Amino acid sequence: MAALRAAFPERIVCLTEEPTEVLYALGQQHRIVGISGYTQRPPQARRDKPRVSAFTSARIDPIVQLRPDLVIGFSDMQADIAQQLLRAGIEVWIANHRSVAGILGYVRRLGALVGADAQARRYVRELHAGIDSVRAAATQLPRRPRVYFEEWDEPRISAIAWVSELIGIAGGDDIFPELARQPLGRDRIVVDARQVIDAAPDIIIGSWCGRRFARARVAARAGWDTIPAVRDGELHEIRSPLILQPGPAALGDGLAALHAVIARWSARQPRNGP
Repeated sequence: MAALRAAFPERIVCLTEEPTEVLYALGQQHRIVGISGYTQRPPQARRDKPRVSAFTSARIDPIVQLRPDLVIGFSDMQADIAQQLLRAGIEVWIANHRSVAGILGYVRRLGALVGADAQARRYVRELHAGIDSVRAAATQLPRRPRVYFEEWDEPRISAIAWVSELIGIAGGDDIFPELARQPLGRDRIVVDARQVIDAAPDIIIGSWCGRRFARARVAARAGWDTIPAVRDGELHEIRSPLILQPGPAALGDGLAALHAVIARWSARQPRNGP
């Protein structure tokens, strides 16, 4: 049994929030020896675990001193960190999931990686149930709004794939679904502001990484006063840790926040008939 336990990583450094949140949810937090400084969930992780990285940078020497047998990160933006750690002889897993199905699959893979497959399967069922509940509630809404989601302002970057999918599940329609299919931020840039004006979104949601969404500044953009969302004051913020982390936060609180915005908008719309 001791040999079997040794087959799984015992000292894990998480370079982003989502592996930390998943491991805590699976009861495997004892394996974590270091986390990202941007980690917010769960709150106890910030109290219990040393912070050794940002997102595009990391403190390599302190990570090496933690003697990790696995470091987990996300996306091409952490490729340089991964390269430095690999050269130091540390095993690295960089996930690159970009969809709702990808997030659920990530939970399963991470659970299997630490010998917690049964817990991961159960957790995925719980996440699925939450998604299905919101999807069912969304079908009862009388109207689906057109939604512009902005994850950065200069340049304007629209929703990544999992956010676009969650907008649909929550009861809205992303105005740039074709951009959402592009995995890299530079390929989701809305080049011409006229594209947003012409799409006439009913709701604008801002989630600027690490910055507050400046509603007044967005509303003052040239020509945007004609957009229904601006005209009707439907500019909303969902904090980036809730929606732009490709993990449980997005599928839970992020999706709930999207649905709340959309449901309130729908309730304010005039009803047809008497």
